[in-house]
Amino acid sequence: METRRFGPTQRSVAMIGQGTWEMEHERRAAVAALQRGLDAGLTHIDTAEMYGAGAVEELVGEAIAGRRGDVFLASKVLPENASRHGTIAACERSLARVRTDHFDLYLLHWPGDHPIEETVSAFESLRAAGKILAWGVSNFSADELAEVVRVAGPGRVACNQLLYHLRERTIEHELIPMCAQHGIAVVAYSPFGSGRFPARDRTLGAIAKERGATPYQVALRFLVRDPNVFAIPKAASAEHALENAGAAQLALSEEDCRQIERAFPRGRRRKGVATI
Repeated sequence: METRRFGPTQRSVAMIGQGTWEMEHERRAAVAALQRGLDAGLTHIDTAEMYGAGAVEELVGEAIAGRRGDVFLASKVLPENASRHGTIAACERSLARVRTDHFDLYLLHWPGDHPIEETVSAFESLRAAGKILAWGVSNFSADELAEVVRVAGPGRVACNQLLYHLRERTIEHELIPMCAQHGIAVVAYSPFGSGRFPARDRTLGAIAKERGATPYQVALRFLVRDPNVFAIPKAASAEHALENAGAAQLALSEEDCRQIERAFPRGRRRKGVATI
């Protein structure tokens, strides 16, 4: 699995990882999929206190038991918990559910009402205590991200996790370039569009056939073509996890990318960011 420098952290992280949203419904299959993904090099696992009201963090803990050192582990705090004291308490609850002593990455799930200064202060306290190694944000627009950078200073924000798939490419206008400018990684969530993947698209099918791949692998490899972009697709089965991992071995030509861009134009610049 290809690894890339993750923002300002100096860490090398797998360019394709594993998301866990809504995994609580089939626990045994979810644990098996995560473990198979780890075997295949999908070592970046992303979860959140919101997912299954903590149940997903618990199953992630089960999946990585005995393998914590192999995992780049991320979780998120809900905005309503993101006061200074609330962030610290939420992180400690999440650590207990996953049964680990630290997160490699801890994110604010989306902008909320608590002053960002309080959340950043809490993140820095957690980092100083060794409970998190890096922190970032999720679902932040360009203006919101600029404010976090202003408050925190350079080299502090590790990533911005954003909705990014073939039919939602508007972050390419401003946010991907802005993140690259500030040395902030972009993590693409729901890269298959949350159940709306165009599996029968002719362009994807033709490229997949020529490359000996699947349309899902072609789409995933296209999204991480930028060296500052990572992706965390969810796999509902062990077989799906292996398919996701296989995208890392796929080489797309410049012409392949041009065809995909024509088939799935990035659309107009929008104010704010798209979310699920």
